[in-house]
Amino acid sequence: MYTALLAVDDSEERAIAQANAVLELPGPPGEVTAHLLHVTDNSDEATESEMTTMPAVVAAQERLREADIDVELMGRAGDAAEEILRGAEEVNANSIILGGRKRSPLGSLLFGSISQAVTLDATRPVMITGTAENTEKPSHECPSCGEMYYTDPGAEIATCRQCGGSKVAAIE
Repeated sequence: MYTALLAVDDSEERAIAQANAVLELPGPPGEVTAHLLHVTDNSDEATESEMTTMPAVVAAQERLREADIDVELMGRAGDAAEEILRGAEEVNANSIILGGRKRSPLGSLLFGSISQAVTLDATRPVMITGTAENTEKPSHECPSCGEMYYTDPGAEIATCRQCGGSKVAAIE
């Protein structure tokens, strides 16, 4: 069983990219659990029930559930980096998947970087996805079983994670 913690903010594009990253994890989808964590500084908004109406959470849930991946919601209030690390410990996550955003060096200096703080303090692998601009449509498909991949169109995929086939091809 593989457990991923996705720290989801208000961006649908970043949440979809994070969900797509989960779809790229090794092993069958039925053996993956994704914990969607949203952290706010206002405790009134930090409940799982509030998360069910957030467009970013809904988009990530739909993408993951379409692929038969179990999804759990986690709402937290407090310092984002600390709560992400605490959540990863609580669910014993195999990895943390963040939807980083681009900031100028000055912006990072002035406002800090949650991604940087999590990456530096994490005791488990951290993946930073960015946005879903290039991962909205599948880039590769296995002709044997139909498994879809959302990755860089120029990437080479040696074997299918679903059936082990060796003819995963880019979709033109």
